[in-house]
Amino acid sequence: MSNLAVTSSLATGAQAREGYWHHLRYIVSENPLTGVSFGLFFGLILIAILGPYLVPFDPLATGVGPALQPPSVAHWFGTDHLGRDVFSRVIVATRLDLLISVSAVALSFVFGSVIGCFAGYFGGWTDRISGRLMDTIMAFPLFVLAMGIVAAAGNSVENIVYATAIINLPFYARMARAEVSIRRNAGFVQAARLSGNSELRVLFGHIFPNTLPPMMVQISLNMGWAILNAAGLSFIGLGVQPPAPEWGILVAEGANFIISGEWWLVVFPGLALMLAVFTFNLIGDGLRDLVDPQRRT
Repeated sequence: MSNLAVTSSLATGAQAREGYWHHLRYIVSENPLTGVSFGLFFGLILIAILGPYLVPFDPLATGVGPALQPPSVAHWFGTDHLGRDVFSRVIVATRLDLLISVSAVALSFVFGSVIGCFAGYFGGWTDRISGRLMDTIMAFPLFVLAMGIVAAAGNSVENIVYATAIINLPFYARMARAEVSIRRNAGFVQAARLSGNSELRVLFGHIFPNTLPPMMVQISLNMGWAILNAAGLSFIGLGVQPPAPEWGILVAEGANFIISGEWWLVVFPGLALMLAVFTFNLIGDGLRDLVDPQRRT
């Protein structure tokens, strides 16, 4: 009997995985832009993982070529004022920027979702306290608030992540609260309660999965905003500090030379930043369709 149970469990798992991949293929084929966005996303991931091992020069090494050399066969993106290879620095910067954005958005999503779910499901003092906390954060211009947090705590990578997570927290808390409030008295929730499920199981096992489609769109948008926020802090000197390669730093360093005609110092890191933000903005619809329970038919 136990062997039959194990076999049945394995078959069910295999069917679930097959159904998931079939659903993914259907979403990609239905909207070609979704396939393009997923391709760009996985391309960024590969660059972040493998890029530091594949670049032709050490991104921190000075004098690898003549200073301020325009793009050439030896240096695809040219060199900066210290003779560092711009291509190597742009590629290596991908890992740091993605690490900051993914970490910040993951923190804000987890804590914001939990706060919003409790506020929307239980209401009362939980809703009032969390609501006032989110209102306090939203009362400040978000980038200015991030500047203040980093300036007070110190401009390390960890503090940049924490500051970016804090300014994104209200988006997830308010969205989760609204979605949970709408569904907490729905028919499937009443059925789950009558089946003997605990309140937490009903909340996180039945209601929360149905809040994920709009949250996925918000995650993709916040990923782009997080990269722009980190680059903006670095541009004004409150983010990652030189000589570490980071897109905002590269743009800030190149801005000093754009008047004298060294355009490549700004254009290539700016294009990388634009491509990353474009990818995350484009991938939102695909993620929403992928996690939407109503579309898994």
